[in-house]
Order: sequence, then C-alpha cells, then structure tokens
Amino acid sequence: MSNNPTPPAGPGRPKDLAKRQAILDAAKHLFTSLGYANTSMDAVATEAGVSKLTVYNHFNDKETLFSAAVIAKCEEQVPPLFFEWPDGVPIEQVLLNIARGFHQLVNSEESVNLHRLIMALGSQDPKLSTIFYEAGPQRMLSGMERLLAKVHQSGALDIGKPLHAAEHFFCLIKGAANFRLLYGCAPPLPPEAAEAHVREVVGLFMRAYRA
Repeated sequence: MSNNPTPPAGPGRPKDLAKRQAILDAAKHLFTSLGYANTSMDAVATEAGVSKLTVYNHFNDKETLFSAAVIAKCEEQVPPLFFEWPDGVPIEQVLLNIARGFHQLVNSEESVNLHRLIMALGSQDPKLSTIFYEAGPQRMLSGMERLLAKVHQSGALDIGKPLHAAEHFFCLIKGAANFRLLYGCAPPLPPEAAEAHVREVVGLFMRAYRA
C-alpha cells in the first residue's frame, strides 16, 4: 500500500465539473419555475445535492449564477462552435445549423418561461434584464456578427452591416409562431413545420445578401 496521500481534487477536475453542472441544472429549473426573487442559493444547493458553500465556491452570488445559467441554456442549443465556418462547408449549411439550434432554444419550455419572467420583472429590476440580455441575446448576436463579417470578407455574401443582418436573422427565425407561444395562444411548431420555417428563413436570408 502506498504511503503517498491522494492529491485533493482541484478546480476543474471531473468531480468539480459534475457539481458545477448539477448547480447549473438546478438553477435553470428553479429560476424558470419559481422566479428569480423566490430562488435562493440555499434552494439551489438543495436541488443540486451540494452544500451552500459549494454553490458559492463556483458562483459568487445569485446574479453570477443567473447569468451562468442563461449562458448554459443558450450553449446547449447553440454552442459557440456553431458560429465557426469550417473550410469546405457551404455557408448555407452553417446558417441552417445556427437557425435550427436557435429555433429550438427560443421555443423550449425553459426559455419561454425565462422570457416571461424577464418581461414581468424588467420594469422592476432593469439590472436583471441587463444580465439576461448580455448573457443570452447579446452573446449570440456577437457570435453571429463575427461570423457574418467573415462571410462578407470572403465575398460569399454581401453583408455590409453584419450586426444588422444578425438581428434580422434571429428575428426572422423567431417569427410570429414564437410570439403566439409566448402569449400562450399556440403550442410550439411541430418538427416538420419548424424545419420548413427554418429553411424558408435561411433561403430568404441567402437571397437578400447574395453577392
């Protein structure tokens, strides 16, 4: 038997990553089901099966945890790599991948509940709205803007204002169906209709910015 002590698990080791993921999963669930004000760090710790100290070791405060939860939710459906343009891949395929991921994201139950929460609390707590915007929509817009700027430089599409084009792209993908879903007037589009919508929008975008 070795006399060498087992080194303690340091930051970034699998055990820590598993706890961090459990905390994020718990936070996403509680923020969207209970609301921001009614979600405490104690409740997140209990839901995640960790100590309150562990939650604070990973996230300094509730605002930081909320921001991280929003980022994690976005990256589940639209990872940062979606905004890369691999060599030899048609830009239309890249846009389709982004569109599919974004459409699934904004129409997911968690995202819809979170959006409703922010709309309800925005006038009372503008700081919370800013945290949400910077962690979610702003990060995605920035990624899309950088991609479209590269596309413009390559000459594949003529996109003189990549930020405006990114905003147009995401707004078109959301479409009227997302408004109906947010208002509780209709369920999410079935898979076939969602795919048809995504393809129609990407085709429209390609024609609008074709070089």
